[in-house]
Amino acid sequence: MANFLAQTEALAFGKTEQEVRGEGVAEEQVAHRSFPGNRPSNTILAQKLAPSTLGSLVALYEHKVFVQGSIWRINSFDQWGVELGKVLATKISTELEARGEPELAHDSSTNALIGRYRRLRGARG
Repeated sequence: MANFLAQTEALAFGKTEQEVRGEGVAEEQVAHRSFPGNRPSNTILAQKLAPSTLGSLVALYEHKVFVQGSIWRINSFDQWGVELGKVLATKISTELEARGEPELAHDSSTNALIGRYRRLRGARG
């Protein structure tokens, strides 16, 4: 919790170059160890993570994305990348469920993830 709350404070107030220098930090590190602050963030605490709490958080972030899109005059929910994902998922889905070892023709990362998922699920090759 300390790190969680400290991150909120760091985003809000940052650390000036003057403060960093005051700590005796070597000059070549000053730019790396100073932060501008004044970065908006949300810190939300809940009694427990229940389905209604999670649903409220999802709704909050969906609303935030919608409002930002409205302000910036973009349709935040018109995502062509989602359509590409659906096309790719159709092929991957058959590979995840295949009997035997399917021949994978994706990039090395996707192939490894499919293989790991199949091993964890107990798929037999």
